[in-house]
Amino acid sequence: MEKNSKVYVAGHHGLVGSAIWKILESKGYTNLVGRTHQELDLLDSIAVKHFFDEEQPEYVILAAAFVGGIMANSIYRADFIYRNLQIQQNVIGESFRHDVKKLLFLGSTCIYPKNAPQPMKEDALLTSPLEYTNEPYAIAKIAGLKMCESFNMEYGTNYIAVMPTNLYGQNDNFDLVTSHVMPAMIRKMILADALHRDDWKLIRKDLNKLPVKEINGSSSKEAITDMLKHYGIFCDKLVLWGTGKPLREFLWSEEMADASVYVLEHVDYEDLNGLPNDMQGKTTLQLHEEKYPIPEVRNCHINVGTGKELTIAELAELIKKTIGYEGSVEWDNTKPDGTMRKLIDVSKLHHLGWHHKIEINEGVQKLVDWYRKN
Repeated sequence: MEKNSKVYVAGHHGLVGSAIWKILESKGYTNLVGRTHQELDLLDSIAVKHFFDEEQPEYVILAAAFVGGIMANSIYRADFIYRNLQIQQNVIGESFRHDVKKLLFLGSTCIYPKNAPQPMKEDALLTSPLEYTNEPYAIAKIAGLKMCESFNMEYGTNYIAVMPTNLYGQNDNFDLVTSHVMPAMIRKMILADALHRDDWKLIRKDLNKLPVKEINGSSSKEAITDMLKHYGIFCDKLVLWGTGKPLREFLWSEEMADASVYVLEHVDYEDLNGLPNDMQGKTTLQLHEEKYPIPEVRNCHINVGTGKELTIAELAELIKKTIGYEGSVEWDNTKPDGTMRKLIDVSKLHHLGWHHKIEINEGVQKLVDWYRKN
């Protein structure tokens, strides 16, 4: 990649996309292109075509997606599969039609089966059933990585799929309904701490910045208190979903961005497909015409994570200690836990030359500080 190459970052205001944009700028890339959702609706195939016609990007990073935690995945099942499939279809399709040199597709480790052997290697994909709560989202992401593999095989493109573990970081989504476990827990704990200390100034400031449906900082104390109780936030305790027993791995979003840019700069499809040298660079049609057997190419995607895990209960205790919350934390085991363990094997990524640096204690402190400041 040249420093003046035109790079389109789809989702450049999101958790990972914004971090990728920042890293590309810091590395001297001067021709970055991004569009907000208001400027470009990636669900609109005509609008996406017009954008590619106009901008002609050379490289594409597809970090845009419709995402959320276990509650959102349970409620908005049709939205999760339809929107993500549509975004991928439009962006990957136009990348192909406009001869993009390289595309990086960001997926999720929820693509792996619910009961996959731990830690999960890339070849665990499609070996058994998925976790039910996030099945629609996972299927969409599997389709995206298979699109990348299939375009590479049939047309000789260079599309790479990376599957990040649970991400957290600056510009995260802290909505109490649609956020993932880490930001949801941090915001709930901060609100629970404020309620425990009777700090209504902080509570109202928080809700003015991030209203919850019709409730904002100007709402009555009674209305705010009722809303907080609905989300398990009481004056003396915080009630969280599930048992706290599931194990999760977390990666700081800026490290995911660093890994993504590393892969974009240093890793190609030929490094991942496992084909012998005499088959490299040949499309399936060329292989067929030259009487080669069509190879079975699978699992060219790359896991991105730390290879380390902790229980959700341990995460809650870490956040509690970081915030200084003195109330109790309880668990509502009538609510779902989701997959009990989701640790990924990152040996392929390590072999390719990238390792994480930020551990969970440091990351939680950084995110709590960022939330309080912003």
